[in-house]
Formats: sequence, structure tokens, C-alpha cells
Amino acid sequence: MKLVRYGDAGQEKPGMIDADGKLRDLSGHVEDISGAVLGDSDLRRLAALDPADLPVVEGSPRFGPCVGNIGKFLCIGLNYSDHAEEANMPIPEHPILFMKPNSAIVGPNDDVSIPRGSTHSDWEVELGVVIGKAAKYVSEADSLDHVAGYCVCNDVSERHFQLQLSGQWDKGKCCDTFGPTGPWLVTRDDVPDPQNLDMWLEVNGERFQDGNTRTMIFSVAEIVSHLSQLCTLQPGDVISTGTPPGVGMGQKPPRYLKAGDVMTLSIEGLGTQRQEVREDA
Repeated sequence: MKLVRYGDAGQEKPGMIDADGKLRDLSGHVEDISGAVLGDSDLRRLAALDPADLPVVEGSPRFGPCVGNIGKFLCIGLNYSDHAEEANMPIPEHPILFMKPNSAIVGPNDDVSIPRGSTHSDWEVELGVVIGKAAKYVSEADSLDHVAGYCVCNDVSERHFQLQLSGQWDKGKCCDTFGPTGPWLVTRDDVPDPQNLDMWLEVNGERFQDGNTRTMIFSVAEIVSHLSQLCTLQPGDVISTGTPPGVGMGQKPPRYLKAGDVMTLSIEGLGTQRQEVREDA
């Protein structure tokens, strides 16, 4: 099942993508696609609906972030073995954690703003994990039972802010619009193996990232279990799980985003994002 949020920013409505790719309105059944409706029983109720009975949404409305009212946006750094090699960094012993504020979260096709003073803004296609059931001290064996589904995330990063401004990685990750999420949340029953998903990212039509989640150092199950030992994961929380090689920082010479660039990125079965880059006002 593919769940979406569509409409103007801040006024998104809930929807579903049917088997023919048509957008169907879910407003008569749920108020929003948020943590309140991501538990197993609510998802089963939505899955039992006949899409043919739902109103078709005409035109091409904007897609918002596929989860509304995200509580925590947690991110895992350096989580692909081939990306660690590209960055010339050692394999971490434990997942590296940083967080993005909600002000970073935008829709999958919204513009990405380069902040003032930025010279090293970069791209990162990542698998997003959406929590559906509260998780605290869960085992690795049980952790995927707490996942509602998966989505595409772009962990846009400012490398100078991240690595040179003294402090946590968050400085280069927290900028406004640096967390495009969506286009849709694909429920876990339609993603039988999150550790075997092809993923790619292009800038201006040139392919830079071309990877697969199989090269993750820490699997989705390990990540969810590990984070649940640190804090309670709540329904609607999103975890961005790291990126494969091919980021701008790893190019020779390095290449960074500039106004006018277009990022296009996708993960197998989870949809495609497209963002135009502009300078922040």
C-alpha cells in the first residue's frame, strides 16, 4: 500500500496510490497520514478499502512529506561500507546518530535552498524507515514489527558546516529544506526485504549514486533495535538510514550543489524525488 499526503504545504490531505497509479483521496477515512494511523490495525483497515470506492484526485497536486507531524527525524551516518571507503573513514563500531529538525522536512519535489554562506552543499539518497508502533528496548528479532513502512529521503548536507564549524554533524544537516521525504510511504508488507533495494541519485541528469541497501553496515533491524535502547521510538518517527557512495564530497575533484541544479533520486519500489536547487533568500 502506498500512502501519500498531497496539497499545499501545511494543508496536505491524506491519499493512496492505487494499482493503476491514480491518486485516491482518503479524507473520508483518516484525518492525515501520521503516527496516529500507522499502527497495524489502522493500516489493515486502510488496506481493506477498495480503491475504486475512493474519489480520484484530478490534476497533478503537490506531494507533501509522506508522514505528517513527524516527531523525531533520526539519521544514521556512515552506514554503507562502500561509502565509508569513499570517505576514507573507518567502519563505525556502532551506528552514528544525528538528528534533523522538523524545519528541514519538505515534500519530495519541493525546492532545496542553499543556505547563506554555503559552498559545500551535498546530496545523499537514503532509505527512510517510518515507525508504526512504539519501540523501547526491542530486540533485533522483533524490531521490524515496529516499522510501518519505508520511503525515500534525501539527506542534503552542507559539508563545511558539518565538518569545519566545530561541533556536531547536525550543523551541516539541520538547514531548512535539507530533508525531502516521500513521495509515498510504502507499507512494510510491500517491502519484503529492505536490505535488497536498488537506489540512485542524479544531478542534472548525471548519475552519481548507484547503490543497494545490501551494503549497509547496520541493517534496518539493527538500527531500530539500537535506537530503541537510547530513546523510545514513537509512531510517525522517521529514521534515515545512510547513503551509498557517490556523494559530491567523494568526487575527484569534489562537486557541490549550486543554484539551478536539479537532483533526481529514487529507491526501488518507493518512488522518485525531484528537487530544484535555489539560493536561500
